[in-house]
Amino acid sequence: MWIIFPFSAATSHQRVLATNRTKASLRSYSASCTVTDSSSTTTTSSAAEDVLPGQLFPMADESGEPGSSTAAASSSTSNVGGVIETSSVDVVPVDVFYPSVSQSSATVSRYSLRKRRSCSTQKEEEACSPISGATADETTQPTLKRFKTDSISPGEARKDCAVEEEPCELTSDGVDHISRMPEEILMKIFKYLHQKDLINSISVNNRFYRLANSINVWKTLYQDIFGYRVPLYHPTHGKFEFREPNKWRDENPWKESFRQLRNGVHVRPRNSDMEDLRSREIMVFDRIELALSFLEANPNHEKLIFLHAGVYHPTDTLTISSPVQIIGAASSDITQSVIIEGSRNTTIAFTEGSAGAYVGHMSIRFRPERNGPSILGAQPHQPPQQHFYALLVTDEGAAPMIERCDVNSKSSFGAAMCVKKSAEPKVRYCTVVDCENVGIYITDHAAGHYDNCEIARNNLAGVWVKNHANPSFRKCHIHSGRDVGVFTFEHGQGYFEKCNIHSNRISGIEVKNSANPTVIRCEVHHGQTGGIYVHEKGRGQFMENRIYANSFAGIWITSQSDPTIRKNEIFTGQQGGVYIFGEGRGLIEQNNIYGNALAGIQIRSQSDPIVRLNKIHDGLHGGIYVHEKGKGLIEENEVYGNTLAGIWVTTGSSPILRKNRIHSGKQVGVYFYDNGHGLLEENDIFNHLYSGVQIRTGSNPKITRNKIWGGQNGGVLVYNGGRGCLEDNEIFDNAMAGVWIKTDSEPILRRNKIYDGRDGGVCIFNKGRGVLEDNEIFRNAQAGVLISTESNPTLRRNRIFEGKAAGIEITNSATATLEENHLFQNKFGGLCLATGVHPVQRNNKIYDNYDTVQKAVKSGQCLFKISSCTSFPMHEFYRCATCNTTERNAICINCIKTCHRGHTVELVRYDRFFCDCGAGTLEKQCRLQTEVRDNDTVYDSATPTSTETPVD
Repeated sequence: MWIIFPFSAATSHQRVLATNRTKASLRSYSASCTVTDSSSTTTTSSAAEDVLPGQLFPMADESGEPGSSTAAASSSTSNVGGVIETSSVDVVPVDVFYPSVSQSSATVSRYSLRKRRSCSTQKEEEACSPISGATADETTQPTLKRFKTDSISPGEARKDCAVEEEPCELTSDGVDHISRMPEEILMKIFKYLHQKDLINSISVNNRFYRLANSINVWKTLYQDIFGYRVPLYHPTHGKFEFREPNKWRDENPWKESFRQLRNGVHVRPRNSDMEDLRSREIMVFDRIELALSFLEANPNHEKLIFLHAGVYHPTDTLTISSPVQIIGAASSDITQSVIIEGSRNTTIAFTEGSAGAYVGHMSIRFRPERNGPSILGAQPHQPPQQHFYALLVTDEGAAPMIERCDVNSKSSFGAAMCVKKSAEPKVRYCTVVDCENVGIYITDHAAGHYDNCEIARNNLAGVWVKNHANPSFRKCHIHSGRDVGVFTFEHGQGYFEKCNIHSNRISGIEVKNSANPTVIRCEVHHGQTGGIYVHEKGRGQFMENRIYANSFAGIWITSQSDPTIRKNEIFTGQQGGVYIFGEGRGLIEQNNIYGNALAGIQIRSQSDPIVRLNKIHDGLHGGIYVHEKGKGLIEENEVYGNTLAGIWVTTGSSPILRKNRIHSGKQVGVYFYDNGHGLLEENDIFNHLYSGVQIRTGSNPKITRNKIWGGQNGGVLVYNGGRGCLEDNEIFDNAMAGVWIKTDSEPILRRNKIYDGRDGGVCIFNKGRGVLEDNEIFRNAQAGVLISTESNPTLRRNRIFEGKAAGIEITNSATATLEENHLFQNKFGGLCLATGVHPVQRNNKIYDNYDTVQKAVKSGQCLFKISSCTSFPMHEFYRCATCNTTERNAICINCIKTCHRGHTVELVRYDRFFCDCGAGTLEKQCRLQTEVRDNDTVYDSATPTSTETPVD
């Protein structure tokens, strides 16, 4: 007679009853079936080996593969104090989970069914006789021996039992009822079986073997027990990975995952239905503390706890000091479905001995009671005497793995996660958000690895690192905090790599009190104040980061701090790029700083950094701004394309600017003003819209061995009381004068080469002074040195030659002291003095000049022919009263004799000018010139333009 299997169960109790009936039926069926081949006869019984309590599968050997033996034991259960205890399991063939070869239809004979019959014991004969003989169709089938139930061993069973054989009931066509049963019905039945019944049924025949190994069957069984919708890969201790079925190497990933997780202990909420797990003889508890106590009492049991969906409120801190593994289990959104919440003490504490412990896929919370001990000893508006945390890792040797957890604390007096006293946890893919205090607090020489975590919207810092702690953060997302993102202080260290730190109310990273973190390849952006703030002797290495779009400076360095800023990209800040003030120092090296609203680098108030090998360009303000007694070594940088000056030096500052390329600015290259000083050495300064260098208002830099060229408004402009010492520079190819000296300025020019200017070499006017010594001034389009308007310089031992105008011209009430100068091979002459000019001359040598003006006068040419509109030869300056010329019109002597013969004329003075008659600016056409010119154009030497850079 066959047992009818129920296909569904309305309640857990009904399901358990149905399962028990199914198990009984299949055991009866298995006991009466045999398998044979042509050479031997084998029974389904096998020798039993000792197994651990609760073990369902063969134990693996040292290589990780299952052994070759079977596991067997009797089973019993008891329920004590809410704990389901399982003492043993049934026999499990080894080849069930790891068959060496597939059974072939050629070697497996057709099976037969026999009804179960009791075996009558004959004590005197100690044997059971067979009941009936086999039919003709069954002569090749072996008999299945059934032993006495009270046998002690297989050997005794063979002595005490005789074999009873009886043919099974067959249909008229010779096929048993099970064989005729549809596949769908059998599959439905198999889905109700427990794991041990599936294992036993595998050995019955090919059909049962295939159905019992079905993916759908094991998937249903797996999800009933563990709840996961994706199989969990657990190859070794502490490693868990949800892996899609198509990414497993095994044919049945659900079965393999079941094998890997089989020895776990389960924890379900007290009021949940636990009958299903009890019926499966699985260890199950209703409190985490009981599960931990059980594992502590059974050290040989695998330390694995599955925490099922629910909210758990431990009465005290869950202290973990062993390598236990606790993982959440739920069908969906595991982290938010499994919650451990403390209210009176720290929720979970890992202590010494927890190396190898694991907690994953759950929420760990601390919700302090309003009047509980979380504010122990605290009066209103006073701090507590003791802090409690959602998660605490403390003491040397505490090194758990914390993975995919949501850690949160609503206490105002303690961080959500605290790591201290040399602990070294591994924290991966966790979230620490919306906490009332600090997110993660690491102190007292603690370390650890924190990877791919999200730390956001915390009331204080997202991460605190202090007191020689040295954690490692990689690929973390630290954002939207109501304080600083990362705060390292009091000798804190740390390694931060590829983190995204942004949108924090204060700076993204703050370094203070001798802290020394390493920040590499992070993005620090959109801070509501600054990006990185280093102060109070802070240090740190900041390398290859992208720092951008912060409301204040990208990096602040102040109060004797000394960080290293290397290979970062600092751009589009709403203020400056790097701001160093208050005696700040630091190494700013190989950075790309651009597009900031204020200066790319600002150095002030006695700060003294090293700025080296940076690119500082395309700023909306200046490139480098040194002011208020700022200092610093600024070398080998490329500063270009900035809206205002490339480098400013002002208000008592004295930096060293060496070997920089400063070019293509929209105003001045280097600008010294308001007592700006310093050393400008071996720089390449070129192609600025204004002058390459400007010096004004008491500034007195030393400018030596530079190349200054391509300035649209001249090479060097010294004005408004500027000073400075220019030595050994090359100043060439500027659109206006190589050096301008004006308005009471008094620089020193020594051993410079000033050449190929498209205007004069050195122009001194408006009471300009200064000393020019040992310079070479040559091939300039205008006078080598022009001295005008009450100026009074000293020229000593200069070589002025090959100029396209005069060597030295002194005009307009100016004077000079000329000593030991060499003036030669100049077009208009060596020394040209206007009317009333009487310089002091000593031992000058004037020779081999071309004297083109005198030759043109003698030949009767208009002097405009030799000067055109770009040069101004010095000769007699006439005006014509008949033609009503003004003081701005000059007529050369040959035009007076030819074009204005018979007119009323007068000699004005001997000075530098070009002929307006020959230029065509007068109404009467010049008879000595055949070319018609625009008489509305007034030609004059251009005046230099000073910078528009605002002055503080």
